[in-house]
Amino acid sequence: MLAYIAKRVLYAIPLLFVISIVSFIIIELPPGDYLTTYVMTLRQSGETIDQAALEVLKKRYGLDKPVIVRYFYWIGNIITKGDFGYSFMWEKPVSDLLNQRVWWTILISVLSTAFAWVFGFLIGVYSGTHQYSIGDYVFTVLGYIGLATPNFLLALILLWFMFVTTGVSLGGLFSPEYAGAPWSWAKFVDLLKHIWIPVVVLGTGSMAGLIRVLRANLLDEINKPYVVAARARGVPERELVWKYPLRVAVIPFASTAGWALPQIVSGAVVTGIVLNLPTVGTLLLDALTSQDMYLAGSLVLILSVFTIIGTLISDILLAWLDPRIRFE
Repeated sequence: MLAYIAKRVLYAIPLLFVISIVSFIIIELPPGDYLTTYVMTLRQSGETIDQAALEVLKKRYGLDKPVIVRYFYWIGNIITKGDFGYSFMWEKPVSDLLNQRVWWTILISVLSTAFAWVFGFLIGVYSGTHQYSIGDYVFTVLGYIGLATPNFLLALILLWFMFVTTGVSLGGLFSPEYAGAPWSWAKFVDLLKHIWIPVVVLGTGSMAGLIRVLRANLLDEINKPYVVAARARGVPERELVWKYPLRVAVIPFASTAGWALPQIVSGAVVTGIVLNLPTVGTLLLDALTSQDMYLAGSLVLILSVFTIIGTLISDILLAWLDPRIRFE
């Protein structure tokens, strides 16, 4: 098992390198750069443009060099110094911006993924073992609603409902009086009051898909001859379900569960704007619109890391559930 995990990790390293190259080049494909966007903004506001100052800025930030040279300069500083470059839009190092947002993104993503996996597994097993029951119908309807409802719309509904019922706005992660305050027990409690909304909103879509996958696979396995034969031999129903068909039915569940992590991060841009979340999703949107390539490239690299981590988690789960995979 350890050898299999080590091999998958080694495969992930060159893959991450290739993804970072492609991502950085794609970000650079639109014509112009950050200074082009900056000049357009100045012209629209009627301000004068100093061409000499623009040339100085191009040389300072390396914008006069080819994209490949800029990429290797950027990735080299990340590997050797942990320096992700300079954000032209925010006028500060990218690492400072990431330190402010990436940990909140990780926290919300992990909690949302855990919410989706735990409830998706439990509800999927219940629906698969209680086909056509009232609970199955209820969860099926809720699952379809979860798949059909955009995350940002669900966020708006929850914010409206909580404001109407409690009179308190739960946007963001903290109330205004705690936003800039040092950590305390009261601030932690205030965080708990706010963070459940993005966790539920971002986890609902993934949970609904996982429920449908597990229910369908469990219904397919539970009627196979080996299960019927075990039931005829007097194997208790609970042991029969949890020991045999569920172990097989959960394999496709595990293979798709790893996608939940990058989907939550990449799909949280509009939701982050609606809920006023300090996550990398909204930061990435601003970086792409302003062509702030070092900031955008760093954020795409982080999303790539999340994708590879999610895939690695799926591979480990599959190898644990089905030992044949380790020897392929």
